[in-house]
Amino acid sequence: MTGTEQLIERLTQEGISLREYEPLKRHTTFRIGGPARLFCLPQTEAQLVRTVELCRMLDIRFYLLGKGSNTLFCDEGYDGAVILAGAGLDRVEQMGEGMLCAGCGTPLAQLCKTAEQAGLSGLEFAYGIPGSVGGAIYMNAGAYGGEMKDVVCWVRCLTREGEIVTLSADQLGLDYRTSRFEKEGGVILAAGFALHSAPREEIRARMEDFLSRRTAKQPLDKPSAGSTFKRPQGAFAAALIEQCGLKGYRVGDAAVSEKHSGFVVNLGNATAADVLAVASDVARIVEEKTGIRLEKEIRVVR
Repeated sequence: MTGTEQLIERLTQEGISLREYEPLKRHTTFRIGGPARLFCLPQTEAQLVRTVELCRMLDIRFYLLGKGSNTLFCDEGYDGAVILAGAGLDRVEQMGEGMLCAGCGTPLAQLCKTAEQAGLSGLEFAYGIPGSVGGAIYMNAGAYGGEMKDVVCWVRCLTREGEIVTLSADQLGLDYRTSRFEKEGGVILAAGFALHSAPREEIRARMEDFLSRRTAKQPLDKPSAGSTFKRPQGAFAAALIEQCGLKGYRVGDAAVSEKHSGFVVNLGNATAADVLAVASDVARIVEEKTGIRLEKEIRVVR
């Protein structure tokens, strides 16, 4: 019996849902990606931990997926287990004055709305970011002058050694679009957010303002993975791309957005190869013309 067959058997025995050869394009905002050999759907934190433990025990490679908003799966798919942190891992609770606790699968929109309903401010910047709590902390997501590092005060995680530990904010290594989890591994299980009281109408107004700005400037009508490139020091990726005359640059059905040149969008039937070709060409041309090398922000999973 292969490791994959053993994993299927163990997950089934323990009541952890799974699918075989699940198309990953169904689970990313890019709507791109081949099949996952196994697609695991844990419904509780204990099931998530157990799924990861079994993958490690059986030497099965795995990938943790939240809302799929910063991920590009390759056309061949993923020969391993994709573990979805979704339903059942999305609880938000108020834990004392000014504190919210959220599971790793919680959509940021849900977290922001819960904070607004509780009259807690600090998360308004995240309203409209199409990610989950786990993914947002993993890459220190941010917008409009705010970042996750401004509000996260602790994270409960499963270490590479199999221990469940709680890390304080200063142990998270949160920096521009990165964290210790990206560099060292580990599975984010839940997080605490330190917020402050404010009138609900003011919080709601800021959330709606950020959302309207996002809607006006970004190509939200087309599938994408958000900003394709990180912000280079002393410049802006979108401005450099536009300056180089690359708005609308296209390979197959992947193209630099006409609305916001920092986005590569799926015009209908783009492949991962199309997207990577556009990103590679754009980075090369921008470097040739400006001397600045753009670095991809999207995570490419092979």
